This record gives sequence, C-alpha cells and structure tokens, in this order.
Amino acid sequence: MSGDEHISSDDPGLDPYEINFLPQFRTGRGPRTPFVNSSGIVIGDHQYESEDSPLTNWTEETDPAIMAGDEWIHPYKDIGFLTSENRDYFEKGIMPKEGLFMHADKNSAYGAGDDA
Repeated sequence: MSGDEHISSDDPGLDPYEINFLPQFRTGRGPRTPFVNSSGIVIGDHQYESEDSPLTNWTEETDPAIMAGDEWIHPYKDIGFLTSENRDYFEKGIMPKEGLFMHADKNSAYGAGDDA
C-alpha cells in the first residue's frame, strides 16, 4: 500500500507523509523542511537508502541506539503519522485507547522462573 490512499481528502499542498496537524500539535514541532542530523544524514527527504545511514550499513556490531532519538524522525514528514491511531490523535484530538496491544486474558509470565 502506498501512502497515497491516506491523503485523498487532505490538503494537496502537504507532503505525502504529512497530515493535517491540529493547531496545538504544530507549535514547536521543528522544521518543515528536510534537515541534516548529527550523523550527517538528511531526514525528511524520503531517501531512505542514504549511502551513509547506519541502516544501510547495518552489521551485527551496529548498536541500535545509534538511530534512536528525535533526530532520526522528521517532525512533520514521517510515515508513522499516516497510521489511523496517529491521524485520530494529531488531526482529531482523539486519545489512543489504553491497552491497545495488551492481552488481558493472557498471562505471558505464567510459569516464568519456575525452573530457577
């Protein structure tokens, strides 16, 4: 599925990865244009195969923390904003439901440590 299905009713001036943020979510977000992070990688240009990106050069020795933090996510142009949960929150102000990924009827720790 391409991102185009998600933007059919949106402002045509938006980037394909942008959504119509409510006013309270626009203030202090950061730049709308692509930027270069501290690792020298351009964020927000949708060129995910950057030659110097740790993701492109991943090995067993790569520490995943190298790509953690806000400097790896564009404040307006991130594919994650297109999920229904994020659109509900950022465009409509609908808080996410608690326990969305929980299995209240499953005890995944049952028996843990029994053989310790």
